[in-house]
Amino acid sequence: MESNNEGELDVIISNVVATFTTGCRLDLHTIGSKGKNVIYKPKQGTVTMQLRKPRITANIWASGKVICIGASSEADAKLGARRIARCLQKLGFGVTFGTFKVVNVMATCSMPFKISLVDFTMMNRFRATYEPELHPAALYTMKEPKATIKAYATGSVTILAPSMGNVAAAVQHVYPLLSECRRPL
Repeated sequence: MESNNEGELDVIISNVVATFTTGCRLDLHTIGSKGKNVIYKPKQGTVTMQLRKPRITANIWASGKVICIGASSEADAKLGARRIARCLQKLGFGVTFGTFKVVNVMATCSMPFKISLVDFTMMNRFRATYEPELHPAALYTMKEPKATIKAYATGSVTILAPSMGNVAAAVQHVYPLLSECRRPL
């Protein structure tokens, strides 16, 4: 999370959320009783299935919709989703892996300087908000590329975007803005 000698920032992907459909209805009771590493939640109408490699948690609905959470890359998310689909096939369901989509990517990076959040919000008044009574970070929203950035006074930055490309573009866009608001050491 430190910057290296060429002035580049290390962006660490901490969570990738993806969805896919199975193409058939699922019997949650059967999955809960015969499946491995599952938790059946009848009141919520879901089954939670966990994989160890890649480390993914999947929420499965009876309609056939599946949400995979916790992957560390888009490739891991797709691999985990395919493994979940295969587990459901082995339980006797006619699952076809379809409409896979990465929905959200969460990344973090650390700026090599501290940030004056009040100055940052004043300079970017229409896109940034900072309410220290509610949250210790300034919130900066971008429309193109679509991303939401939380900047902390320590220089830590969290980026939420719909794809890895948007994360990289958001970091490139916000770095000069944050650099203008450096806090003296």
